This record gives sequence, C-alpha cells and structure tokens, in this order.
Amino acid sequence: MTLAPLWTSADAAEATHGHATGSWAATGISIDTRTLEAGDLFIALAGPNFDGHKFVPAAFEAGAVAAVVSKKNSDTLNGNPGLIVADTLEAIRDLAFMARSRSVAKVTAITGSVGKTGTKEALAHVLSRQGDVSYSRSSLNNHWGVPLSVARMPAEADYGVFEIGMNHAGEITPLVALARPDVAIVTAIAPAHMEFFNSVEDIARAKAEIFSGLEGGTAIINRDTEFFDLLAQCASESGASGIVSFGRHAGADMRLMECISDASGNNIEARWKDRQLAFRVDQPGVHWANNSLAVLASVIAMGGNLEKATGDLSTLPPLPGRGAVHVIPWGDGNIRLIDDSYNANPESMAAALKTLGHMEPDGGRRIAILGDMLELGDISAASHAGLRDHVEENTIDMVFLVGSEMSALSGALEGSRLGAIANTSEALMPQILANLQAGDVVTVKASNGIGLGRIVDALINPQTIPRAANGD
Repeated sequence: MTLAPLWTSADAAEATHGHATGSWAATGISIDTRTLEAGDLFIALAGPNFDGHKFVPAAFEAGAVAAVVSKKNSDTLNGNPGLIVADTLEAIRDLAFMARSRSVAKVTAITGSVGKTGTKEALAHVLSRQGDVSYSRSSLNNHWGVPLSVARMPAEADYGVFEIGMNHAGEITPLVALARPDVAIVTAIAPAHMEFFNSVEDIARAKAEIFSGLEGGTAIINRDTEFFDLLAQCASESGASGIVSFGRHAGADMRLMECISDASGNNIEARWKDRQLAFRVDQPGVHWANNSLAVLASVIAMGGNLEKATGDLSTLPPLPGRGAVHVIPWGDGNIRLIDDSYNANPESMAAALKTLGHMEPDGGRRIAILGDMLELGDISAASHAGLRDHVEENTIDMVFLVGSEMSALSGALEGSRLGAIANTSEALMPQILANLQAGDVVTVKASNGIGLGRIVDALINPQTIPRAANGD
C-alpha cells in the first residue's frame, strides 16, 4: 500500500519559511534514527547534550527522504534533499501549526498529574474503531513532543488525541495553542513536581492552562478532585462552551456507580445522564475506572458512538510501563509481573500498591519493587515514608527499594517486609533474584529517571541479566 504524503517539500517550506532543496514527499516524521522508517522526514533537533545534525547521514542510510537542518549546519545534507531552517525546534512548531490548521479532525488534549497516558491510549484505541486517529506515541508530551505529535497528524485524520505534560507553570499554554483542542481533559490533580510549585493548588492552576486553547470547546474535569470548582472556573473564563464532570461524586455527569476489580481488570457500572452503562476494562487497577469515564465523556463530546466505545474498552491492549501484566516462567511455576515502571508520584504509587493488593498470589507472595519518586521537593521524605501505610493496608509481603529518597520508606518499614535497598537497579538485581519464588506477584514502580524498566526487562528476558547478577 502506498502511503499518502504527510509533508511535501513545498508545504514544509511554506510552513517553516525555510528553503527546500530538491523535491520530496515524506510519509512520516522522525527525530530518532533508531526508530526512523523509510519515507520519513528526519528533523535534526539540537539540545544541550545532543545534536541531531550528527545523525543526518545515518538518517539517509535508514531511508529518510529528506532532513530538516539549521542554516549553520546545512552542510550535513551533503547534497541530499532537505529543508534548511533558522531553528529546527521552531520548525517542528511551525509544522504543527500548519498541520492543525489544515485539519478538520476533532481533537482532544489531555493533561493531569496521573492518568493522562492511560487515558490517551484508551481514547485513541476506541476512536480508532470509529475513524482515522492520530495520537501522541509513548509519552511525547513536552515542549518538543507535543509539536512533533501534532505535526504528524495527517490532514485526512478524523480524530486527534494529544497528551500534554508540564513541570512548571506556563508550559502548557504554548503547547495547547498548537493542539487547539475541541475537548480538553484534566484527569486528576496530585502532588507531582512539587519541587517546582508552592502548593497543589498551584499545580491545578498550571494544569488549567489546557483550557486556554479550547476556543469554545468542551472541558472534561475530574469531579472527585478538591480543585474541581477552581478548574471549572478556569475553564469557563477561558471560554469553554461546556463543562462535563466525571467520577464517583454524586454530582458527576459521567458518574461511576460501581467498580469490581479482579486480577486482570475491572467490571464497571456508570451512569451518563439517565443512561446506565456497564462495561469491562481489561487493565488492572481501580484507577482505570476514572480513566474510562474520561474516555467515554470525550467520545460523547467529539460526536462518537458511546455504545461502541464502551465495548471497545474491553480490547485495550496492555500498556508497557503502565500496568502491563506479564506471566513469566520461574522455578517450578510462574511469577506475575506488573510493569508500572514508567513514572510515579504519591497518588500513582498508592494506586499501584492498591492494585497489587487486589492480586491473589498463586501460593506465593505480594512483592513490590519501588524506586524514588522524583521532583517532590520539600514533601519528598514524608511522601516516601508515607508509602508504608499503603504497603501495610494492601498486605504487601516484601518490598525492594531503589534510590536515595527511598531510604525514608526503608526506615519506616518493619524489618521483615524490607527485602533490600540499593542505589541502582543493577545493584538490587542479585537480591531480587535470590528472593523471588514461583507463585509471587511482583509490582515494579518508580519515576522513569530511576530506571526500573531495566529490572522489568531483566525479569522478562533473564538472558539479559549480567552473569554476576544472575549468580553464574
């Protein structure tokens, strides 16, 4: 099948006010030669610790049809087709602006302290059964990830779903100006990135920036957050034409009536106005109940088929690093591994431990492998120590810890529950391997910067474990 061009040399030059060399048509955009596909336009981003211009030759070897380079690095094209611009990051923003301008897609933008990636993936999944969807891959939600995601949206897409994150106030506003959503979702407000904020209310105000791009669209807000009134006020002041709430709260428009969880997912009953909804989400963790309500509210706001969406939620595939469950041969049986290693803050860590508590080990134990929650600032020590209550409430049998901040939890745990603590994933592996037994259920959770994904990879693929760590 021949893919329609995403960007032609003429359109890209017009969008960026750049100079195109040669005539070309790209079917995709890449900033990473490791994942570049034949037909892509390679954009050579430059940052304080890297320079994509060094990889322009590799991009052409991998099948790029052209490369976007800065004027001062135009020699890296070496006679190949390209687009010469003043600044490559600004060029991505320019491409995103044109991509949104030429599109008639219904667009949802999603932010929140927790739940935004899962909600984005679930919404994209159900909408893909109702039309052509363009959405943020992985967690491309920052100052270059959002423009890149929007720039990848084909003109003929029916829907766009984009995740928008932030670490500081003021970061969402320019990103939502590119996405220009018809629907904006705030999944939840929690003490994440507290190193950069004075209060959780300040986080709520920063998240509310997502409404600034609505231009008369619909705001979808978690009714259970204590900052609902503040968020609703911000949405109204930004010109939202409608506000839809979701959650357990009696006043929620999309109201959760019941959620029965088991080892593999959740059976959910909800109410939308006078309509009763019953559906299943095959993702572990009760937090998926609220995620699914936000998804369904967005489907309605975008004019989609609600009944079909509720059915399609049951076919959402496992999300790597976001709660995917793996059954791994171990000893004379298996272990179940819950990979929630991508990110963590106090609220999502509590949810992960609650999910583990709902798991019934097959003759084994509940084991948590936890790493530091980063960027918590002055509340870090108390937040890490406070996890002890969640460990005890959910009858976690053994806990392994990675990182200096986790020393606060180590000191708070009863001695019998603490398996081991180390500064790195690699240093902890021998203790983990020595203690895991067939029948155990294991959760892995930390901020992404801690690198617990390496533990997940090692447990899924034991042949990757260094010989010293594997006891050989």
